[in-house]
Amino acid sequence: MNSDPTLVDTPRGTPARATRRPAHAAPKDHRWLVLAVIGIAQLAVVLDATIVNIALPSAQADLGFADDQRQWIVTAYSLAFGSLLLLGGRLGDLFGRKNLFLIGLVGFAGASVVGGLAETFGQLVAARAGQGVFGALLAPSALALLTTTFTDPKDRARAFGVFGAIAGSGAATGVLLGGVLTEYASWRWCLYVNVVFAVAGVVGALVLMPNPPRGRRPRLDLAGTVTITLGLVGIVYGFSSAETSGWSDAVTITSLALGAVLVALFVLVESRVPNPLLPLRIVRDRDRGGALVAIGLVGVAMFGIFLFLTYYLAQTLQFSSLRTGLSFLPMPFSIMAAATQITPRLLPRVGPKALIRTGGLVAAAGVLLFLRTDVDSTWTGTVLPALVVTGLGMGLIVSSAMNTATAGVAREDAGAASASVNTFQQVGGSIGTALLSTIYADSVSGQLTSGATPGDAVLHGYHVAFACGAFALVLVAVVAGGLVNRHSVRQQRAAAVGSIPAPSTAH
Repeated sequence: MNSDPTLVDTPRGTPARATRRPAHAAPKDHRWLVLAVIGIAQLAVVLDATIVNIALPSAQADLGFADDQRQWIVTAYSLAFGSLLLLGGRLGDLFGRKNLFLIGLVGFAGASVVGGLAETFGQLVAARAGQGVFGALLAPSALALLTTTFTDPKDRARAFGVFGAIAGSGAATGVLLGGVLTEYASWRWCLYVNVVFAVAGVVGALVLMPNPPRGRRPRLDLAGTVTITLGLVGIVYGFSSAETSGWSDAVTITSLALGAVLVALFVLVESRVPNPLLPLRIVRDRDRGGALVAIGLVGVAMFGIFLFLTYYLAQTLQFSSLRTGLSFLPMPFSIMAAATQITPRLLPRVGPKALIRTGGLVAAAGVLLFLRTDVDSTWTGTVLPALVVTGLGMGLIVSSAMNTATAGVAREDAGAASASVNTFQQVGGSIGTALLSTIYADSVSGQLTSGATPGDAVLHGYHVAFACGAFALVLVAVVAGGLVNRHSVRQQRAAAVGSIPAPSTAH
């Protein structure tokens, strides 16, 4: 009798063959449950960029801060989040994505609780910055886990359709949830609710995600980390400053110029260091570069549109916080329909180029429908059609672009590539919000100078902002669609065989 329990005895005379059994049964395929866990975490990060917008008036009345200070409740989050994403992605590559995923979730929940308990403006701003820091650890790890979990083209298209729907509709979901919580509970619950997401995510990760194997840990690129972090802070802060102080302000000009110089220096550093924070091979790829441009331009349009449509519904049509939030509901449904039903079926066949171009033109047409808004427009006749058409286009773009931006990436670069996706989306959103806000303010001022009534001037400002958002989406079709090649994702994966082995479960 064999002493090794993993060996099976064979009768004498039986030909020798492999008789060793695994000591442990193979782990079950939990990929789709892992996707649910990743989706919960991603939703918390994305909706937090807008959920506080609805709560700002109540928070301002409670804590007593001035109108010119309230932008920092939003800017503190976007500054920390956008500037630290690349670092968060590389830390996930170095120390384990599951580890960073858990740390990010727990820290994000903790910062949210601190924000909910805030008694002063400074405490709330600090808590929002903390949310941004931990969100920068969480978001790249979530997308990297998705990238290394789904490698089959068909399953990958479906998974990224779901993830893209969450990423694309998160802002609208944030407005909706913020309206409900503010109306029936308190603005503080717009922060406390993140604890629910975090608990679900942590439990799911501990139960479903296996511990990744230990690999080689290269040294962290400190020079690259410093230059890109400060560079992105400069750019995001510069655009935020332009919103309140104008483009000719010395702080605005200095921040933007310094940010641009540091980003250029970062590129130079990355081309010379042995272990770069962002390997340039990731962004030099034509498909990936086009997909990242698409994600950034969608961020420009999407965040600005949500901001001004919220103003229009709340101030012009006099909707309550709850009704304003509910008014956005058709858009996330529309995004999810396109991202989960249309894109998975067409992407492996026609490739990302056709879907990104089509999505850009459809979304632009939807945004142009917002030009029909007037002081006495109805939600059903004017706002609803625009929301549905815009959502369909954005669903096609986001799911296709995210899939393309992370396809064919070497396993050790998955975190950096995922961080690039989040960085382009966040920086694009920050730029779009500040840029469109500045254009809106100038348009309103010009109309008032010309003798228009305040109501007409504000409505004109909304229309100009919507037109600029539509232009950004046309650029998605022209520029991003032009960069991406025609091939299908199936062909792309076939060409990249061996870059990411197909695992049975999350890595």
